[in-house]
Parts: sequence; C-alpha cells; structure tokens
Amino acid sequence: MAPRVPNKRPPKAPKKAPKKRPRKVSAKRPSQAPRKRTPKASAKRPSKAPRKRTPKASAKRPSKPSPSAQQVPVRPAARFTPSGVPLGDLYDEQSLAATGFDASRDLGRPGVFPFTRGVHPSMYRGRFWTMRQYAGFGTASATNQRFRRLLESGQTGLSVAFDLPTQMGRDADHPLAKGEVGRTGVAIGTVEDMRLLLDGLPLDRVSTSMTINATAATLLAFYVAVADERGLPRESLSGTVQNDVLKEYIARGTHIYPPGPSLRLATDILGFCRAELPRWNGISISGYHIREAGSDAVQELAFTLANAVAYLEAAVEAGLVVDEIAPRLSFFFNAHANLFEEVAKFRAARRMWARIVTERFGARDPRSAALRFHAQTAGSTLTAKQPLVNVVRTTVEALAAILGGAQSLHTNAFDEALALPTEASATLALRTQQVLAHESGAGDIVDALGGAYAVETLTQELEARASALLQRIDQMGGMVVAIEAGFPQREIERRAFEHQRALEDRTKLVVGENAFTDDQAAEAGPLYVADPAAEQAQIERLRAHRQRRDNEAVKQARTELQAAAAGTANLVAAILAAVKAGATLGEVADTLREVFGEMD
Repeated sequence: MAPRVPNKRPPKAPKKAPKKRPRKVSAKRPSQAPRKRTPKASAKRPSKAPRKRTPKASAKRPSKPSPSAQQVPVRPAARFTPSGVPLGDLYDEQSLAATGFDASRDLGRPGVFPFTRGVHPSMYRGRFWTMRQYAGFGTASATNQRFRRLLESGQTGLSVAFDLPTQMGRDADHPLAKGEVGRTGVAIGTVEDMRLLLDGLPLDRVSTSMTINATAATLLAFYVAVADERGLPRESLSGTVQNDVLKEYIARGTHIYPPGPSLRLATDILGFCRAELPRWNGISISGYHIREAGSDAVQELAFTLANAVAYLEAAVEAGLVVDEIAPRLSFFFNAHANLFEEVAKFRAARRMWARIVTERFGARDPRSAALRFHAQTAGSTLTAKQPLVNVVRTTVEALAAILGGAQSLHTNAFDEALALPTEASATLALRTQQVLAHESGAGDIVDALGGAYAVETLTQELEARASALLQRIDQMGGMVVAIEAGFPQREIERRAFEHQRALEDRTKLVVGENAFTDDQAAEAGPLYVADPAAEQAQIERLRAHRQRRDNEAVKQARTELQAAAAGTANLVAAILAAVKAGATLGEVADTLREVFGEMD
C-alpha cells in the first residue's frame, strides 16, 4: 500500500464516566474523548491541533482535507490526477465557479453545440455503442475465422490489426519482413489476401475499421476492389481507415515517407472518400498511441487535436471544403485507468473540437463540430503478473469510455501483456462490453455524470491545460513544425519518465506489480502461439500471385502511379488501378518511395 502519514492528534484525555455528549454539526466527525473545541471556519483545514489559520485562496494547490477526513491524511496519489491536476477533497458550486464555468456556454444539452454531453441527443438510449473488437493475426484466412466467431458472439463491427511488414509497405518475402509476417497482426499483401480476409462478411451491413497509416491508401484500395468485385455500391460501405501518419512520427514510428508527402496521401484519402465513399471515415486522428507512448491525458488531448488541425489545414489548402470533410473525421482515444479524469477528458475533447472547427475554420454544419470517437482500453495498463486482474482494469476503463460518450469501443483481453489474445480471452473481452451494456445500466441515462461538480471541474481544468499546450504548438508554427523540432516527442518522454519514477518509488501503486504481489496468483492459462508455417505460406501465396497476374499491366499501372505521385492527381485512384491490375502492397510502396523518398 502507499505510505501513509502518521496520524497527528493530541493525546486523549483520561477516561471519565460516560455522559451524554452534545450532537456536533458534522455527523462524520471521528470519535474522540470529550473536550471543548472551537468550530472550524474552513472546510478544508488539515488535521492538526486546533489553531487559527487563514484559508489559502490559490485554486492551483491541492485542496486541504475536510473535517470528515481529519483522521485520515491524504494519500500522495490522491493529491493529483495522473495528469497533475490538483484534487480537492470535495467539489461544490464554488469549486466549479472558480473555473469560470458557464452552464449555458460550456455544458448545454446532448447533441448540440458544444457537444460536451455527447454527440447524439439520446446517446445509448437510442442504441448502444458499436462493440468493435480489434483482431488480426497470421494469415487472412485465420483472421477471417476469428471475425466470423466474434460476429456470431454479438460483435457489431470489425477492426483489423495488420502485421508490421504490411504497416511498413514491405511484401512478405522482403528481407526486412523475415520473422515479422503475421506476428502483430494479419499479413495483407494483395487483393487476393483481402478477398480471403473478407470472405463471407457482409460488407454492406457491418462497418470495418482498419488500423493502418503509412500504407492506408493501399489497404483502402484493396477493400474497395473486393467490394467492387462483389458488385456492392461504394456508398453502401461504411468504416474507418486510421490514416493518421503524424502520430507515427510522435509515438509509433511506422511511417515511410517524409511528413509532406504523407500529409498529401492523407488528404487524398479524404478527397477520395468524399467523392466515392460517403459513409467512410477517411481519417481517425489517434490519441491512443500517443497515450500508450507515455503521455498523460492533457498531452493526449492537445497533441491529438493539434494533429487534427494540421490535417484540416492541409485539406483546405488542397481545395477541400471544411463542411464536406469535417463531418467524416473521427477520433480514437485511449480509455485509461483513472475513471473521472478519463470521463472529463472525453467531454473536454468534444468541447474543444467544436470550438476549434467553428471558430478557427468557420464550419457552419453542426456535424462538422461533433467529435465522434472510438475508444480502446489501455494496453499499457495490462500486467503480465496476475493477468486475470486485467479483466477488472479493462472493465473500469471501458466504463470510463461509456460514461464519456464513446461511439465505439474495443476492450482488451486479459492476456495481451503476454501474447495475442486467444479466442477465449477475446470472447471474454467482448462479454465485458455486453455486461456493461445490458446489465450495468451505464448507458441508460444520457451523460449520467453531467453536472457533477467534480467531473465538470475536471473537464474545465483539462480543457484549460490542453488549450494552453495547443496554443504553444501554434506559436511554434503548427504540429508539423513541432514534430520536426521534436517537441511532442520530448514532452511524452518526460511524462513517461515521471510515471516510471512514481512506480519505482511506489507513490503510484499497480496491483500485482509493485503492490499486493502474489507468487501463487492464477496464471493466464493457455496462450496464443503463432503458427510457424504461416509466414512461409504467406510467401508462397504472394509468389503464386505474381506468377498468375499480367505483369505488363502491373508495370503500366505502376508507371501511371509514379506519374501521379510526381504530379497533383489524387493518388488513391491511381493506387486502386494498380492493385486491381495485380500490384502488391510492397510494389505500390516502392513506387511511391521512388518519388517521395523514405524517412528513417
């Protein structure tokens, strides 16, 4: 347990014969020997011997204990949120007023500007969030079978995880792909692979999210090509392609090209979706990976919205209209462990984005100002020790996403600190969402925590701190300039170091890691083991594809793609033509490397 400060109170008076004591004003006052005490003027006075003190006025310092807490000194971890926001013992109308809160301006109603309380008037009373479990491993056929079982178990959306070679634009037989094929996700290198991945799945009735960035245009082209083969109208397709390459420079490192060409690819996807895929989200601006890299909630908010501003600015510069693009932008946030701070974070994100889009970009369509987001529980909070405890962590984090108004949600499996999830652990993760939806009542009231003094105060505080950080990035010249200067990377590294130090000195406790350890704790059970033959099978399928295709047609399509990259044409259309001709993912990426170069 966290170290506690010893109780400091005067010695008790000698015992006397029992007599009736007068009732005190506070019903929660700790029992002490009878003595006359002067009523305290401050509700936040620390536990010490009685003496007259002047209350402090600073709102930036942690609140002092209330009388009900005088015998229990404040735990170090309870003085601040994980993002460093000072915490009081108790919040009331004065606490909220001190932040400058205006209910009509800052709160409003669900479904209307500034969307603090949610993007839909009825939220989950109308329908639940989309339960979208992230899956992908080994071959396309193996992942397809997992998708089928998840849909049969009640999942309502698909989410595809790709392996590192696919993310980095390398075919399975490339020397740099050796040992990585199908390991962290599914290997997709051709239209044939995508055909196997989507076999039997109702693409016109289920939405599909693809977590892919540098090669997002190619994976989207594979998906559209398969839908075209089936004769499905493109306007019937719904889903999301992550396409958030800026956060790769900040947090993950799976970028290929320099920032300029990468932004062009991102905006070309937005333009293609506007024209061809009206129900598709052309980008999902991701704070999730920024948080997983070690940021806190304030940084996650500020850096994610700064990236969104950069994308919208690039789209406007490319001739796209804000109100035609912004309604199809989506966001992806981390649902972390601190329940109330996370709920406040989601509410602050909606309000900040609504103001940015309307005040900075002049959006008029209310849909442009409505921040829709997917949430995933925090992988970084999962522990390899006592892994079954991860079920509890995931439940708390999922509850934060629901109370915070997520549109879709992935819950991590308890064994993911050790391996890719098994079918059993993935099903249990889905069941966690289903229990929260159908048994907890968490979705039965719209914005159930709205108006709560503590939550509204935290929402105000997080917005103020994130806005200040966003302003600092603007003063540097925007997010691209800040990334090139290494600013967000350094800030995340600093915060990650502080978190690690708190774990090591035990001011931050993690059950099973640095507290409540148990060598006899139950193990995770059987873990997922990668099929050692999957990589060779993928290589053989890729080589067979090259043998069957019309190589002259591929050569011509790659030449046209190269010309498009050197010019100003929309690259998604050229990539779609190339993959339909039979070009592989690696060949498309290499063609663009020849024009754009590659960034380490």
